[in-house]
Amino acid sequence: MKKTILLLCILIAPILMRAQSTTPAPATSGHPWQGATVAYLGDSITDPGERPDGHDWTGRIEWHYWSYLQQWLGIRPLVYGVNGDRWSGIPAQISKLKDEHGSDFDAIMIFIGTNDYVTDTPIGEWYDFSRDSVVMALGYSATTYDVMRRTPSMDPETLKGRINISMSILKETWPEKQIVILTPIHRAYATFGAENIQPDESYPNRLGLYISDYVDAIKQTGAVWSVPVIDLFAVSGVNPMVEAQVSYFRRSDTDRLHPNAKGHDRIARTLFYQLLTLPCKF
Repeated sequence: MKKTILLLCILIAPILMRAQSTTPAPATSGHPWQGATVAYLGDSITDPGERPDGHDWTGRIEWHYWSYLQQWLGIRPLVYGVNGDRWSGIPAQISKLKDEHGSDFDAIMIFIGTNDYVTDTPIGEWYDFSRDSVVMALGYSATTYDVMRRTPSMDPETLKGRINISMSILKETWPEKQIVILTPIHRAYATFGAENIQPDESYPNRLGLYISDYVDAIKQTGAVWSVPVIDLFAVSGVNPMVEAQVSYFRRSDTDRLHPNAKGHDRIARTLFYQLLTLPCKF
């Protein structure tokens, strides 16, 4: 009798899991991220305390992109996203991850940047330049040249400086870990009270910069730091500026910024297939 019940549970569990998702889960055979432990850093879209659809999800699986990946790939998620965080908040998330888990994980994903746009963070420059001398000898006598040397800008007041600070900490702390950057997704109107009204992305911030300017800068992180970048702004398929796609976001009247469960599902599916091209462990 016990064996029969156990067999039924084994057979029924996958069906129940698929029923909780909006559509059937993708095939996972041979996926390089299967069974990995992944640290997720970011803002409210990653924050486990933020409930998709604004419902009380107490005691239920939370429908975030990382929870879908957990279900489909058996990924053990270590989630450190904080509501409202910008790139300046990533070092604190890194510190907490290190304190709680040391090096006991396989990879890191960073999904952040939309709040840098809305809070008017200057984009800045990747490098600072200073005059220096360098010795070169390539088939001829050694010669000293006077040159302008570039070093990563560590300006905490700019987006690129904040990214450099975070990436420097990550590369020094875990030189063998896979680090994947996710760009922000498209965003539209959201209001969370009289003092927190955020226009849609057709408007620039007070610096005259658009969300796409921040996305372009974040994409450059890949070339500057040799890390893979998944451009969710381009490939996630969710854009609340299209009225017919508002169904992917939390509330059509007040929150076209945060994806709902359906939106997280689509983002997760995009990540599922993008991650097929990337190693997780080294």
